[in-house]
Amino acid sequence: MASELELVALQETLYRSSNPTRRWLHCTRRDWIFDALRRCAPPAHARALEVGPGSGVYLPVLASLFDELYATDIEAAYLNHAAPLRQNLPNLQLTRDDICASSLPEHSFDLILCTEVVEHIANSAAALSGMQRLLKPGGVLVLSTPQRYSPLELAAKVAFLPGVIQLVRRIYGEPILETGHINLMTARTVESQMVAAGFEVTERYQSGLYLPLVAEFGGAFGLRLEQWLERKLRGTAGSGLLWTQYYIGRTARQR
Repeated sequence: MASELELVALQETLYRSSNPTRRWLHCTRRDWIFDALRRCAPPAHARALEVGPGSGVYLPVLASLFDELYATDIEAAYLNHAAPLRQNLPNLQLTRDDICASSLPEHSFDLILCTEVVEHIANSAAALSGMQRLLKPGGVLVLSTPQRYSPLELAAKVAFLPGVIQLVRRIYGEPILETGHINLMTARTVESQMVAAGFEVTERYQSGLYLPLVAEFGGAFGLRLEQWLERKLRGTAGSGLLWTQYYIGRTARQR
């Protein structure tokens, strides 16, 4: 299993990958999140929380949109990696915390960002309940997580078999690390957990189609094919094949 520091280093290189599909999959997700944050941020005097900041790619945008910004993680390595950002982001606070049993005060935040985190948490229902507890009435959750039956997640199970991973790394010529995904969910499961936690799902989206071999050897043409098929699948019964699912959820305005 890769260490936290190795995963941080990997996350920083994904947006610049030499593989067109790999770069597109991650940049598309990043850009959707950027747009969602800008659309959902309150006009002024607001406080935000990012649960699991990873490489910290979203922290500068959040810091520009909110008066106060907190980032929490159960692993100190991720917070230590983000610490230098505080030199330019004076409104950023880093706190070690477990979202499944958070020590932060309830009803403290106007918006919570949780992207590519719940798939690493066995009890995602408890994590969602914890985030709902931390949000103010009418607060917003921006959430993303991989889809359980996307070809990329299914292929990842094969890619890390003994003898296969060495070939995959040679093909990509870049770091390829185990994902650590222990809780992959379908859209139905994610939405049911969000509703059970007290969220109203106000927006949903899917993106990113990975086709084995096409992604590795198809280059720019392969990427155009994947993008075309992605548009055809989105909003249909086949949307579960797209890699990432996104949600915007809101808490009730009165508790």
